[in-house]
Amino acid sequence: MAMTGVLRPGHAQIRVLDLEEGVRHYRDVMGLVETGRDAQGRVYLKCWDERDHNSVILRQADRAGLDFFGFKVLDKATLDKLDADLQAYGLKTERIPAGEMLETGERVRFELPSGHLIELYWEKSTIGNGCGLVNPTAWTPDSERGIAPVRLDHALLYGPNVAEVQKIFTEVLGFYLVERVLNPEGTANLAIWLSCSHKVHDIAFAEYPEPGKLHHCSFLMETWEEVLRAGDIMSHNKVPVDIGPTRHGVTRGCTIYAWDPSGNRFETFMGGYQPYPDYKEPLTWTFDNFGQGLDYPQRKLHETFLTVVS
Repeated sequence: MAMTGVLRPGHAQIRVLDLEEGVRHYRDVMGLVETGRDAQGRVYLKCWDERDHNSVILRQADRAGLDFFGFKVLDKATLDKLDADLQAYGLKTERIPAGEMLETGERVRFELPSGHLIELYWEKSTIGNGCGLVNPTAWTPDSERGIAPVRLDHALLYGPNVAEVQKIFTEVLGFYLVERVLNPEGTANLAIWLSCSHKVHDIAFAEYPEPGKLHHCSFLMETWEEVLRAGDIMSHNKVPVDIGPTRHGVTRGCTIYAWDPSGNRFETFMGGYQPYPDYKEPLTWTFDNFGQGLDYPQRKLHETFLTVVS
């Protein structure tokens, strides 16, 4: 499919309680590549197969969670148009100058009715994946270090007003609804999975009374065997695991959920089908089958999935 408008998830700034402990987790256990530190004390990392300078930014704070989640857009004209479209829709936007984040151009930030800060940007320095651009190698030493996901894949965010969030993503930003879970009454969407590409989701939201909560950031693995290997590495490093290894009904992806040292949940994820924007109807899960949607083999709606966020 032609890629225009919003291209993909680009970066997530995650709050950690102890910066160096967080760096050890994301760099040494997860296997992300540290690419820089700035004057604010933030640490920048990327997954080995990502070409841009950073996708995960760690900031020390007194509470865990997500500062903001960013999407890369096609070009400056797209950034300006989406900024204008968001304002015309009634959302206040903020222009953050180039350079506020390392190797990152101007960003447009806005707050969703769910309480989350979302950013759009089009410029970030390319540093490559170490494989080269001519006769590239198939892997690098970084692809074998730690869990070694290939990219930041998506995030699931918890907050109120999911119906309004869905309208902003589908009517302004050009996403489409891939799957949904209905509330117990069957009258509204309790959770939504949205895509700007042919991935099964680029971002997801679930209804939750507290605004601005992070459920998880997800990191893509290439095979089920790599998900299982990630589980082995988590065990070797005593990383607390929440759910899995198992398979979702929703998205048909395979997963392990676990927590970083600050209590931020992360996911190692692979698989899922490839939808297209002309799929007119989203896949729908009724609430009584939400357990099967979450954990297909066990058909279990894990309590932590509904209640533990950061």
